[in-house]
Amino acid sequence: MTAEPRRVAVLGATGSIGESALEVIRRHPDRFRVAALSAHRQAERLDRLALEFSPDFVVLTDTPDRGFRPEWRGEWRSGDSALMDAVADDGVDIVLNALVGIAGLGATLGALEAGKRLALANKESLVAGGELVLEANRRGGGELIPVDSEHSAIHQCLGGSDASDVARLILTASGGPFRERSPEDFDAIRPEDALAHPTWDMGAKITIDSATLANKALEVIEAHHLFGVPFDRIEVVVHPTSIVHSMVELRDGSVLAQLGFPTMEIPIAHALTWPECVAERRVGFDPVRASPLVFEPLRHEAFPMFGIGVEAGRQGGELPVAYNAANEVAVAAFLDGKLRFSDLPRVVEAVLGVFSATPLPDVESVWRIDRAAREAASRVASSRNSLGAAG
Repeated sequence: MTAEPRRVAVLGATGSIGESALEVIRRHPDRFRVAALSAHRQAERLDRLALEFSPDFVVLTDTPDRGFRPEWRGEWRSGDSALMDAVADDGVDIVLNALVGIAGLGATLGALEAGKRLALANKESLVAGGELVLEANRRGGGELIPVDSEHSAIHQCLGGSDASDVARLILTASGGPFRERSPEDFDAIRPEDALAHPTWDMGAKITIDSATLANKALEVIEAHHLFGVPFDRIEVVVHPTSIVHSMVELRDGSVLAQLGFPTMEIPIAHALTWPECVAERRVGFDPVRASPLVFEPLRHEAFPMFGIGVEAGRQGGELPVAYNAANEVAVAAFLDGKLRFSDLPRVVEAVLGVFSATPLPDVESVWRIDRAAREAASRVASSRNSLGAAG
């Protein structure tokens, strides 16, 4: 007897991860059916996807343009509350959370509380939510499967078992577009320079985070929560070709690694199908073409956002939330041409000085610190004197 396709809610369906997830689903209509789609502003794109996939409903969290007239005649829901209803809907088996930023935390908590399988591409949920997310998973009895390529690689290396035999987790970083650039030249970096990632095709915010290595700090914090490994046993090395996505060193000295040419479709398929392995008609891995596998040390002095973020995660409490919030504000200001690339760590570090490692007992506390950190970051970013900018 053939099993019914698993019903998937794709949150952030119009973003790069959402589009990759839908590409996986297109190839496997016998395994998956789109139950729900969400987008924030791209109503017309969401409309086209709804026409293609015929979901049970769609969610648009922002108000569409006044002239928008959907062609798809199914059920349209709107607002953040509709998103929360979607992740707990009885007609949804798997929630793929590809929302950007801390806006994804509510959906993460809701899906896990409802006992769903959560394919998590929203790293900020674990950075800001931390133990609250893990507790929601324990209460709801769902499944938390990472989609980030680095964490998916670790999950695959561990085979879903616990990390009791792990000596070290080694995450790889491409190094971004400025891997070899001198910090003295960082003032001249323009947004279009930082958006030119050498190996991955991602959204604007994530791409800037890759250029500053803030994303790698977020991933270290995420790995700490996902796998229960202390910060001093999580390391990062630069691997420019992004062939090795992560490595796991076991207590006996052996090292497991997950390799593959850069594509988000493999970790997405893993999160949707685990513990099964979906068959794909793809060109096989060519180790000769992938060679040489070069690794370099991370240049901490050139990319201070990494160290600032890891230390915030190590101390915990308010600090990871404040780091994430301040970084989001600073990145937006940089993309708007209001900050220099070299200003980003200055903004974040100034904001962190206002907060502490005081534990956050509930999600309302997370939202409160997030709001306060955003306000502080906006004040710092708007003050050229506080950044030491010239005239």
